[in-house]
Amino acid sequence: MTTEDIINKTKAFVQETLSGAEGGHDWFHTLRVYNNALLIAKNESVDVFTVSLGALLHDIADSKFHNGDETIGPKIAREFLFKHNIDSKVIEHVVKIIENISFKGGNIEQKFKSAELDVIQDADRLDAIGAIGIARCFNYGGFKNRPLYNPEIKPNLNMTKEEYKASKAPTINHFYEKLLLLKDRMNTKTGQKLALERHQFMELYLKQFYNEWNGKI
Repeated sequence: MTTEDIINKTKAFVQETLSGAEGGHDWFHTLRVYNNALLIAKNESVDVFTVSLGALLHDIADSKFHNGDETIGPKIAREFLFKHNIDSKVIEHVVKIIENISFKGGNIEQKFKSAELDVIQDADRLDAIGAIGIARCFNYGGFKNRPLYNPEIKPNLNMTKEEYKASKAPTINHFYEKLLLLKDRMNTKTGQKLALERHQFMELYLKQFYNEWNGKI
């Protein structure tokens, strides 16, 4: 089986697995991350096969939708790749990527590092900011029945991992607790360049949001 065959099988597996998923974490999110990762990888010294598999499987079972269990995604990915006779080193690398890609709050130190993870993490973070990032943010807020905004509830920039995962704060707070922080946490030059424009768009959006909220427009 060629690498192209394996990637196509992985795409089909992910698309089927994520059918019916929340709109911000569905197959189209994965496809955007995959395409972003391939774009960034062109300027990096990485194994494109590992990048492709890692990007496609990075959200195969997001812990947010599995009672916070972070072991399910890596387990599903490992079993799928093993079934298709992928080299064990590639499997372990992809699993580590899945285990370490998530933001998990502002004060968590990443335990594993690789050039491939850098690329996929940038690709995933790009999809969390800009116009699509805003849409995903509010879609998830609606999914969790969170208020849009409450001026009396201030963003918390010092949350533990547990507090971050359990947060029920208004959706606007998430901009300050995660989205606006991502520009300065990109790993690659391509990621940094692409993130800047998306970051500026979010700042413009927030300015407009507050003007409308406060009746200034």
